[in-house]
Amino acid sequence: MFPGSLCDVAGLAVGHHTEQARATGCTVVLCPQGAVCGVDVRGAAPGTRETDLLRPDNLVEQVHAVLLSGGSAFGLDAAGGVMRWLDEHGHGFPVGPARVPIVPAAVLFDLWIGDARIRPGADSGFAACTAARSAPPAQGSVGAGAGAAVGKLFGIERAMKGGIGTASVRVGAVTVAALIAVNAIGDVVDTRTGAVIAGARTADGRQRLDSMAALLRGELPARALAGMATTIGVVATDAALTKAQASKLATMAHDGLAHSIRPVHTMTDGDTLFALATGASGKPGDMTVLGAMAAEATARAVLNAVHAASGLPGLPSAREL
Repeated sequence: MFPGSLCDVAGLAVGHHTEQARATGCTVVLCPQGAVCGVDVRGAAPGTRETDLLRPDNLVEQVHAVLLSGGSAFGLDAAGGVMRWLDEHGHGFPVGPARVPIVPAAVLFDLWIGDARIRPGADSGFAACTAARSAPPAQGSVGAGAGAAVGKLFGIERAMKGGIGTASVRVGAVTVAALIAVNAIGDVVDTRTGAVIAGARTADGRQRLDSMAALLRGELPARALAGMATTIGVVATDAALTKAQASKLATMAHDGLAHSIRPVHTMTDGDTLFALATGASGKPGDMTVLGAMAAEATARAVLNAVHAASGLPGLPSAREL
């Protein structure tokens, strides 16, 4: 496991809520005093909320939380609970007599497992905020990673368990960290050796297959369903960035997904990364260095997610296989 967490960036808190009746849940990153935010959506089947306002040419400069949720598009309802918590605590963008909390969100597809009518809602988002702490969060099969799976290219019946992971990198006075919910079509691979850690299994289910090698041999993937996967997450830094720079940081962080997931950004993934900049270090940061740090933190968080995951019936974890 790689060290560090998103909470190494001062001013952030992370909370999970895991549903009891089904393997699903949501995770919130709170920045109630506001943080500059950018986003980059790379997958072809995303489920998102409030991403248009993050464009550098739009009015709002800061957000107050970011939500990651299971439950596919239904899980976007959990953002309402995050807004309610922030509103009750007096946080939001001032608009006349009111304050409106700004809560971008992204969801992943985990409706394969159990009763698909059970998914995170507004109460789940509120509970995640209540649980949020400025301390290293749990990793693996919790929150938005509770129902995550990886290696679905040849069918869910040959997949393995995904999860949520976090890691951080520090260079000089600046920290960059990542929190990633890993639910990819592709395999998760060791960035140092290229070996598959968790992914598609052979037809008998006993061994890892290596999806990319199988594709290049000419093996055809299973019939794909739109939105059947998606890796979502948040990268954050204590450097002082503009919205344009935060969006660029999110773009560069996707390199970490490319390093650790094969294949990635497919037509049935909705891969989305948000980037938060708190400015707590007081340093502007060099974008080339910050981008390299973001990619590394993201790749480490992906690996932590699958190493920490616990298996489900039909979905063995990396530790179990």
